[in-house]
Amino acid sequence: MSKAKWLLWAAPVAGAVGLGVCVDQWLSAAGEAKQDLKPAVTLPISRVVLFNSGVGYFSRSGEVEGDARVDLTFPEGDVNDLLKSMVLEDFSTTGRVSAVSYDSREPIARTLSSFAINLTGSPTLAGILGQLRGERVEVAVSATAANQPGKLSGTIVGIEKQRVPAGTQVLDAEVLNLWCAEGLRAVKLGDVQTLRFSNPVIESEFRRALDVLALSHDSQKKAVSLHFAGDGRRRVQVGYVTEAPIWKTSYRLLLDAGNKEKPYLQGWAMVENPTDEDWAGVKMALVSGRPISFKMDLYNPLYVNRPTVEPELFASLRPVTYSGGFKDSNGLAYNGPADAKAAKPMIAAAPAAPPGSGGFGGGGFGGPGGGPESRMRLADTDEKRDAADRKRYANDFGRELASKMNQGVVGNAATSGALGDFFQYTIDHPVTLPRQKSALLPIVGKEVEGARVSIYNPAVQAKHPLLGLRFKNTSGAHLNQGPVTVFEGSVYAGDTRVLDVQPNEERLVSYAIDLGTEVDPTAGAGKQQITRVKAVKGIVHTVTQVTEEKTYRIANRSATDRTVLIEHPNRTAQQVKLVDTPKPVDDTPEVLRFQAPVAAGRTTTFTVKEQRDVATTIALSNGAEDQIRYFLSLNEATPALKKKLAEALQIKDGWDGAARELRQVQEELRRLTADQDRIRKNLRETPREAEVYATYLKKLSDQEKEIDALTAKEKQHTAAEFAARKKYEDYLANISD
Repeated sequence: MSKAKWLLWAAPVAGAVGLGVCVDQWLSAAGEAKQDLKPAVTLPISRVVLFNSGVGYFSRSGEVEGDARVDLTFPEGDVNDLLKSMVLEDFSTTGRVSAVSYDSREPIARTLSSFAINLTGSPTLAGILGQLRGERVEVAVSATAANQPGKLSGTIVGIEKQRVPAGTQVLDAEVLNLWCAEGLRAVKLGDVQTLRFSNPVIESEFRRALDVLALSHDSQKKAVSLHFAGDGRRRVQVGYVTEAPIWKTSYRLLLDAGNKEKPYLQGWAMVENPTDEDWAGVKMALVSGRPISFKMDLYNPLYVNRPTVEPELFASLRPVTYSGGFKDSNGLAYNGPADAKAAKPMIAAAPAAPPGSGGFGGGGFGGPGGGPESRMRLADTDEKRDAADRKRYANDFGRELASKMNQGVVGNAATSGALGDFFQYTIDHPVTLPRQKSALLPIVGKEVEGARVSIYNPAVQAKHPLLGLRFKNTSGAHLNQGPVTVFEGSVYAGDTRVLDVQPNEERLVSYAIDLGTEVDPTAGAGKQQITRVKAVKGIVHTVTQVTEEKTYRIANRSATDRTVLIEHPNRTAQQVKLVDTPKPVDDTPEVLRFQAPVAAGRTTTFTVKEQRDVATTIALSNGAEDQIRYFLSLNEATPALKKKLAEALQIKDGWDGAARELRQVQEELRRLTADQDRIRKNLRETPREAEVYATYLKKLSDQEKEIDALTAKEKQHTAAEFAARKKYEDYLANISD
């Protein structure tokens, strides 16, 4: 069967030209105003698909005859999702979707400013009358007003403030100036009791503005009307996605007290009906997956600020004189804007609709493309489609839409492909759920494979392991995350929690403390051993193997055998490897799980031995003699490296000898310099005619000659020491092995 379909993501295009028009005018323009003459048809909810991403898909279906109208109401917060996702279908070859109309939401300030009297911002009486200058009004003043008749009729001239006496004071008062038959009158607004507009158009505008204000207070519900055109009775359907509470799951896990039967898993889904109507016999499906969903404001009219261009004013022309100007490529003088492109009108293209913006209309719910069972279809599963008709309809719809869009940019009308990895729970029987009520629906009830274990993690419980179960999801269903209540036989055993579990995936759950088993972890002494020494251009690289041990002493004081799973920190990312240790049964990013069976009343130990290599680098320098002797003493150093290090020590000895000779010369120079200071001091204190004076002079002269010789020698030894040190440093910098 072929069908007529309208995807509501095209509604903003139609809304751009007709959202401000009333429904009667819109349908009249389409030649279908007769639809409003018939009572509205009710389409009950027939299918509900809930996602655990915060949205729900709702489908309404039923029969209509001839031209029909379906009226729906939605909370204002759901209108954006409705405009984004609604899909309409008419399953008859003679029927079609005519139009969709909904309450417009013009910004209240913009709507009020469109009336002759602008009530934006709660204006005062003076502010209202100030907008109506030139309009005729009838005014009734209070009987206490001096020199004023009871009623006045005149034209509003304006509002002014005057200083008027009030007893012993003079106060500011607002005064209405009227042009009456007898002349200009001033009426204090405080004396005005009633005021009526003589112009019926102004009065109508005022009433309409008040109606808009009143309607803006009731913004909880918005009306949406669906119009179908055709002949005879036929089936129609509407589907849409709106915000909905996520469905939740809880499980019961029944363990056999004698450990002879397989564990039995029972799962329940908790769903809510947040709508304002009852669900009576609806088909329900629960999808375990997280499709991407977002909100977009499609309901509020959007306006673009446009520049205001002042018209050019021309004075009378004077005699024109011309001067030479630049020429364009055609040889014509051009004195316009510097950039010719600036003179062209800029037309903004319609924004491109994102791929798949048809929501569930293409390749999804009821779209023309097929898909896996995990993708929901809009039509019931018993509806058979004709592939050729669907393809022909899609082509015709695409051409019609492109024509309406005036060659604008639009998204694909149908997009097929699986998004995400969904799993669907289809409730076998129709669901009846009153409005604003919740329900528990069974979704899983099967035996699963499982084995009891005791799980020990010192970070969770330092002394005792936790009673748990290693189970395999053999239920054939994806298990959504949720709490699990565990029973042993008919006795409550504890609570636990499980994350999402795929079919045939294994998972651990723990539900109580195993008081009959005790674990005592003890860290071993460990050891360190250098395993490799290598030199590269004066840098010595060493690798030290660090071995660590941890022993878990397990005591089973219960009357049954235990299988203990030891959770040991996983440090493989730190290049730590296991040695002389059984392979773990589980390898997770956080822990390694080792299995240790312990008989009843017995004690056993389990040792985890780990090794890691620690690399260090030491740069050999001219003060690295102790380091060189240390590396020479290592058995791990190669003979070639030891030979080069020994040669380095010999070169170091040569440098040390040159340095010693230099220090000796420098020491002798310091001694002679100090002795000369002593002699000069004595000369200053000794008379020239004394015999010892001449002795001091001769000794001072001899020392000067000796100092000259030592100075020359110091230069030689300094050069020799520098050459020896450079030779040593260069040798160290080039040691490689």
